Amino acid sequence: MKNAKASVAAEKPSPAHARAHAGHRHPASPEAALALADAYCRERGEKLTPLRRKVLELLLASGRATKAYSLLDEMRQIHPGSAPPTVYRALDFLLSAGLVHRVESINAFTVCHDLTQCQHGMLVVCQQCGSVAELHQPKLREALIAQVEHAGYRLAGEEIELKGLCADCQAAQAASN
Repeated sequence: MKNAKASVAAEKPSPAHARAHAGHRHPASPEAALALADAYCRERGEKLTPLRRKVLELLLASGRATKAYSLLDEMRQIHPGSAPPTVYRALDFLLSAGLVHRVESINAFTVCHDLTQCQHGMLVVCQQCGSVAELHQPKLREALIAQVEHAGYRLAGEEIELKGLCADCQAAQAASN
C-alpha cells in the first residue's frame, strides 16, 4: 500500500499547516488526491462511485471541515435532484474507507490527510474557520487514553479532538485588535 498523503487545502497551505504536516508528502492537486483515493478503493475491492468521488472532491476543494448540508447545497448546484440521504450515504462510505473524518465538535467532515493509511490520531480543530490538523503522536495518544481510563472512562470513538484557534485565525485576530 502506498504511503502518500493528500492535501486538503485548495490554496497554498499556511505555515502552520505546513508545520502540522511536516514530513508528509502531498499530491500536487485535488485530481492527484482523487486518483490516489480511487486506486486505494480499488485495492480494497470497493468503488469510488461518481457521487462518492464528487463529495470527496467538494471536501478537497473546501480545504476545511464542511457540514453535510453545505455539501448538499453544493451538490444541488451540480445535480439539482440531490437529497440528504444521497450525500449521507457517500459520507458514510468515505468514513468507512478512512478517506474522511467526522469532526464531532463542529458536526462536519474533513478529508483525511493520508488517503491510504488513515491513522485516526488526534484532530486539532480551529473553532473559528474549521481548518483541521491531524497529529500522529502514538505515544501521546496512548498516554492520554491511559489517563482517561485511569479516571474511569472509556473513549466513545477512535479520534480525539482538540479545540483551538489556528495560526491564521490567531494572526487575523491580532491584526483586528
